[in-house]
Amino acid sequence: MSWLVTGGAGYIGAHVVRALQNADLEPVVLDDLSSGFESFVPEAVPFVRASILDGQAVLRTIDRYNVSGVIHVAGFKYAGVSVQRPLHTYEQNVTGTATLLAAMADRGVDRIVFSSSAAVYGTPDVDLVTEQTQCAPESPYGESKLIGEWLLRDQAVAVGLHHTSLRYFNVVGSGDPSVYDASPHNLFPLVFDALVDGRTPRINGNDYPTPDGTNVRDYLHVADLAISHVAAARRLEAGETLEPAYNLGSGDGVSVAQIMTAIAEATGIDFTPEIGPRRPGDPARIVASGDLAARDLDWKMRHTLAEMVTSAWQARLQAAS
Repeated sequence: MSWLVTGGAGYIGAHVVRALQNADLEPVVLDDLSSGFESFVPEAVPFVRASILDGQAVLRTIDRYNVSGVIHVAGFKYAGVSVQRPLHTYEQNVTGTATLLAAMADRGVDRIVFSSSAAVYGTPDVDLVTEQTQCAPESPYGESKLIGEWLLRDQAVAVGLHHTSLRYFNVVGSGDPSVYDASPHNLFPLVFDALVDGRTPRINGNDYPTPDGTNVRDYLHVADLAISHVAAARRLEAGETLEPAYNLGSGDGVSVAQIMTAIAEATGIDFTPEIGPRRPGDPARIVASGDLAARDLDWKMRHTLAEMVTSAWQARLQAAS
């Protein structure tokens, strides 16, 4: 019996694979390598290069590796780009999820942990986001993740699917120096690339109603995130009922200025970030409560901000060497 990790060659998926290994569960990776890297998959883990849109490939993988559950991380994850590529976003994240669920139903695989996103909330008007906060996505990406949650909900009614969705906030750090965040849109890679290229990183706005005037966000270490995926898989495997969705959040948040200071300390590169104008629609603060996940999914912040930044920088340096 094994757990299929879709998108297991990506930054987050590869950490989930390692967490499954550490828990003595057997992962199998299915990934089309559109944004992942085969080198991120441990040598001992079976790897199938295929898209979740290829239902026959998913069926063959389920059969060959005796898959009993799925951790669904695959998808098109760039919220900003999704505005320019809505059809591609829906195809990857909605049609892909529906195709995966159809294959699971065909083979009687009835457990899934879904990689959702804080983007389902849009721009919440509360200081602390909880699972009861209204979902109001503002991009095709956020909408596609919410639809993914609905698909799981409806399959639960139709065929008895056991499921939960994990809503991530800002995932950073590295639990293995061979696995790094390669996204061209995330804060840490953008700042690291600027420093490596000799450019000065930029902060978008420093006049927000926050303690230091810069945006406050929830930053989570990717290895902590992976542990909660395994906890969810184990509980589903044991036949236990989980909440439909969980926020993985810190409850506190860190400002962009604090991130910049931590990066300067971790890299040893002294810099003063440039200050640009606010980005339209960028909220001052988005922070989530992780209390529900702490109760059910062994969720906690095991890493300090310094450890998040240092681990991410070390992985970035190893990738460049």
